[in-house]
Amino acid sequence: MTFNDEDLVARIKQALKVVIDPELGHNIVDLGFIYDVQVDDGAAHITMTATTRGCPAASFLKDGVASSARLVPGVDSVDVTMTFEPPWQPSMISPGVRSSLGFAEVN
Repeated sequence: MTFNDEDLVARIKQALKVVIDPELGHNIVDLGFIYDVQVDDGAAHITMTATTRGCPAASFLKDGVASSARLVPGVDSVDVTMTFEPPWQPSMISPGVRSSLGFAEVN
């Protein structure tokens, strides 16, 4: 079975929704932690962040992203880069989740 890179990106993003931030209780895609997903010949390159540089769950989340992406058919390898530029902000959360977390009035 073959997949084009656009299909793989969509499948990877969907797969990443199983990674739940243990402090906020929502998936990292809806929380806005995934900045970029690119695929090149089956090699997935994912750029992500966490709420802060000192986030105690950052390593756990990064490992979860790599493991989840690796399970997507058509993905041969996964490279996850953690960045804090731009810094994560509550405005990056999807509107429904942001409201449920009480950030609606902040941003």
